[in-house]
Amino acid sequence: MAVYFTSDTHFGDPRILRLDRRPFPDLAAHDAELIATWNRVVAPDDTVWHLGDFALGPPRERVHAILAGLNGEKHLIVGNNDGPDTLDAPGWTSIAHYAEIAVDGRGLVLCHYAFRTWNGIGRGVLNLHGHSHGQLRTAPKQYDVGVDAQGFAPVDLAAILVSRRGRSAAKAEPSA
Repeated sequence: MAVYFTSDTHFGDPRILRLDRRPFPDLAAHDAELIATWNRVVAPDDTVWHLGDFALGPPRERVHAILAGLNGEKHLIVGNNDGPDTLDAPGWTSIAHYAEIAVDGRGLVLCHYAFRTWNGIGRGVLNLHGHSHGQLRTAPKQYDVGVDAQGFAPVDLAAILVSRRGRSAAKAEPSA
């Protein structure tokens, strides 16, 4: 049983293709590919922490069907675009705005938003977040687990920890 993290899937959100320049021809293809990719990565007995902005725009029945069609035990950390249809969907094991958990002996603070500081930062606890769609400058002990930053798939802690290799220099702000 593995533990995965993701964020900012924005299922059914017509703005997402334009705002984040996601490489899909239309919203139907976007949603279908994110669902297929999730289910290729996540087994039915795995755990997924979705750090917010699950869906915005589709009818309630569609939100519920998307969630039901995704593998794993699913936990939601609420994002700014998670409305009543997402929050009321059957299938969430838990719903919260913040969580502190441990995976593989590593402390993690989970929130939709990136923090400047957090509980346990001095003891090696990591902050996993979404919301920024891969646009924030990297910071020590802080990782964006959103689909835009992680290849459109849920990722495990090992993948998160190596996710910056080769990208840190490219995303760093130019020196003056």
